[in-house]
Amino acid sequence: MKKTIYTGCFLLIFFLVSCSDYLDKEPFEDPSAETIKDEASAIALTNAAYQPMQRPKLYNMRMWALDIVAGNSEVGAGGGDDGIETIQLANFVAGPDNFAAIDLWRGPNPGILYCNTVLANVPDMNIRENIKNRCIGEAKFLRASYYFILVQLFGDVPLSLTPTKPGDDLFPGRTSKEAIYNEVIIPDLLDAISLLPRREEYGSKDRGRASKGAAAGMLAKVYLTTGQFQKCVEMCNMVESLGYALNPDYSDCFGGAESNKNTMESLFEVQYYGLTDAGFWDDENQASWLSTYMGPRNAGWVGGGYGWNQPTQEFVDQYEAGDLRKDKTILYEGGPLFDGKQYKSTMSSTGYNVRKFLVPLSVSADYNTNSANIVVLRYADILLMKAEALNELGSSTDAVEPLYLVRKRAGLINRSDVENLNQDQMREKIRHERRMELAFEGHRWFDIIRWDNGQYALNFLHSIGKVNAQKKHLLLPIPQKEIDANRNLKQNPGY
Repeated sequence: MKKTIYTGCFLLIFFLVSCSDYLDKEPFEDPSAETIKDEASAIALTNAAYQPMQRPKLYNMRMWALDIVAGNSEVGAGGGDDGIETIQLANFVAGPDNFAAIDLWRGPNPGILYCNTVLANVPDMNIRENIKNRCIGEAKFLRASYYFILVQLFGDVPLSLTPTKPGDDLFPGRTSKEAIYNEVIIPDLLDAISLLPRREEYGSKDRGRASKGAAAGMLAKVYLTTGQFQKCVEMCNMVESLGYALNPDYSDCFGGAESNKNTMESLFEVQYYGLTDAGFWDDENQASWLSTYMGPRNAGWVGGGYGWNQPTQEFVDQYEAGDLRKDKTILYEGGPLFDGKQYKSTMSSTGYNVRKFLVPLSVSADYNTNSANIVVLRYADILLMKAEALNELGSSTDAVEPLYLVRKRAGLINRSDVENLNQDQMREKIRHERRMELAFEGHRWFDIIRWDNGQYALNFLHSIGKVNAQKKHLLLPIPQKEIDANRNLKQNPGY
């Protein structure tokens, strides 16, 4: 497959995704307007814009590993230099040469390029209007999602809204995150809401594509992150009106069974089909790594079993009595069997492993056979966002119902636990609930750095012994390799 590297920012690796199933892939080597000339190629290029999300630079590794940085868990793994880049981040000693920071900086850029290519070519194509609108909507949803990741992690980042061509300026400076929110992320998501179909309007072969609900849910998160609480509530209400609902069982949100993929609770998932011939680190790998990485190390419980992401005692102590999510989220000695096997605390350096993503050997026997999707956004998150936004607007009483719905499924059925609370008390309840409900799904870091303008993160991290954490660590360092290649990039303060 042909690869072209643009100095400083963009690694261009194109995939043509078959119209018959948007998870089947074939090479797509020329993104020029001459090549994108019919409906099939428009769909194919749009499909390719999803693929960078599947890679280890984003959701197949780096995004979920941010829970380790946020203090929910430890790397575990094999000791020594295994996972050293994540250990450095989690101990707040990482510098501009940190491999994980490099991955997270580079990870969204191919997707942004694919989206820009769609948006530069598809609007003028003579194809069916519904397909045209869908492709544009998907590209705008994905571009907003990629930029949302970047600005949360790095702050100001280079902005590109058109495909990079020979002769273009390949040394862009950093655009303020406020401008990127206001000129790209929010407008893109508003356009996506208007252009995308509802999830029920997709046929079975297109199940899992971005939908109107996914765009509304992502925009709710953007509004919450930027402090636009009333608009966040409005987007959450839109998601509710589109028919999303909590799965009856928390475990139904995860796992390798087909019934656990793209459920009624799911707004957006990174899709995998497993059964890939690609190597473990290859971008083309079509298997989810969550079970492989998080299974107890060398225990033979799952395909792989590398023992990463081991929950801390401090995290486990946060479970309330009767919280059903504990048995479904973590492995602990004396807990329920997994695939007929009894967990021992000696299987982990902390005494715990993550359970919620594990897939039995009978379902996935190796690293390259796990077809479980990675959930990016689900309805429980929407309910908790709505509760948080309502509380910040001073409507603590109105925040009770969405918060209670999430807790009720978890077996915490005493409604009085969340009633008659003042704003500060309700705020702490919601923050606790987000931690327990969304544990190890990659949300915790983004939550703690936005609360109290990042002071919550520093207070919490110091409280669990991470005394190296400073204000500068609320943003990751810009990779030195990128600064060396691009004279217009400036480092984040303090690095």
